Amino acid sequence: MSQVKNKYSATKLACYMGYITQAAVVNLAPLLFVIFSEKFGVSYEMLARIVLINFIVQICADVISIKLSRRFSLRQLSVTAHVFCAAGFLLFAFLPEAMGYTGVLLSTTVYSFGGGMIEVVVNPVIDACDEECGGEKSPAAIAILHSFYCWGHILVVAVSTLFLHFAGNDMWYVLPLIWSVIPIINIFFFSSVKMPNGSTEGGGLSLKKLFSMKLFLLAAILMITGGAAEQAVAQWSSMFAEKGLGISKMMGDLLGPMCFALCMAIVRIAAGLLGNRIDTKKILMASSALCIVSYCMMVFVKNPVVSLIGCSLSGVSVAFMWPGVLSLTSREIPHGGASMFGALAFFGDVGCSIGPWIAGFVCDGAKLNYASLEKTFPFFANLDGDQIGLKCGIFAAILFPIVMLITLGLFKKKKQTK
Repeated sequence: MSQVKNKYSATKLACYMGYITQAAVVNLAPLLFVIFSEKFGVSYEMLARIVLINFIVQICADVISIKLSRRFSLRQLSVTAHVFCAAGFLLFAFLPEAMGYTGVLLSTTVYSFGGGMIEVVVNPVIDACDEECGGEKSPAAIAILHSFYCWGHILVVAVSTLFLHFAGNDMWYVLPLIWSVIPIINIFFFSSVKMPNGSTEGGGLSLKKLFSMKLFLLAAILMITGGAAEQAVAQWSSMFAEKGLGISKMMGDLLGPMCFALCMAIVRIAAGLLGNRIDTKKILMASSALCIVSYCMMVFVKNPVVSLIGCSLSGVSVAFMWPGVLSLTSREIPHGGASMFGALAFFGDVGCSIGPWIAGFVCDGAKLNYASLEKTFPFFANLDGDQIGLKCGIFAAILFPIVMLITLGLFKKKKQTK
């Protein structure tokens, strides 16, 4: 058994590096929101549009990858995904200086396509490794894989923030060059590692079969709400800490997105260590409830320390949502294959795109009407337009954990009557 595990150690490492790459794909641009706002003079909605395009492109990549998984091996798709990521980061270093905001959107489109492919191809590889090594599927393997997204998020925040602090905001374009190194290395890694038997070909159940299953449709709703709940805070936590709470850029990044990601990482590692001892459905329901509480702390409490604690707690609450739903669905639909993981990634990315965009849209609207909101609601007293807008944007996102909690109740009932 140990020999089986060892022969896939390099494969797992490549998958973990893939999720670190995905963390850079998703989280690098939001760290530059304040810089882009000042440099290009764009609104909150236009900043949110960067995130929206990121995840819309990832959604397109999910759909295309599902189709390609029936014609190409997951090794080939993994290499291709990292080529897109590396190329996109290199473009991100140069296009914005030449084309402004349009250059940001174009380069985001390229690396986001690679990020979307990574989600589809890496999850079934890890799932197959886990099945060959242990003989059964558990939440542990996927939870540990997704913890590397969090560690990658922490790495992106720490390195990028410290670089900007010491090199200055005008040197921001060097950051994409730095983060292009990881996907470039992983191109060669995925070209040579041993792939488990269950992943040499893609496929799985057909989409028609999956969409005829009520459990899968409920899982799709869970992925949408889980992705939206996570990214609504993740994408705005840096600006929320800096503009919404009046903290410096460096401290805002370290205390906002970094603490958020650290809490996510700790929870996912804990879930990986606990393995099959986890009751996935109960943990997901508790996570949804905690998410509602943490959002309320961020919105209704004026004390910056308490608001930042709420931000960190939201990281705890959303940590298990994405891997938990993937694991739950994989257990209930064990032969879903790459098609199922791709479809779930699609719905997750739908949530990831609409969550931050809705928060940004509400934020802009509230900012324009902040004077009337300040008079109407006592907890907004003595706050400026940015602070009121950002708090309203986060509050709008409370809809997602509420819907998730309701859907989990339906999922449990459907499972019992299946």
